[in-house]
Amino acid sequence: MQTSIEVEIDSDGRVQPLEPNARIPQGRALLVWPVPEHLAPALLSERSLADWLRPEEDAAWAYLQPEDLQLDK
Repeated sequence: MQTSIEVEIDSDGRVQPLEPNARIPQGRALLVWPVPEHLAPALLSERSLADWLRPEEDAAWAYLQPEDLQLDK
């Protein structure tokens, strides 16, 4: 069973529940924080674009690099 409570973390890393009567039990916990909405699309696409970070992809698109473009012709 999982229980969720909203907490505030101070600059020293101390965790305090926002509800005055909430108690944090002793033991281990999983800390999850919300991602700001403006970053969500970038984080979601990061995994799908990771496939492009391969040497084969660099070689396939190398002709588009500025030093290889021949704009004078």
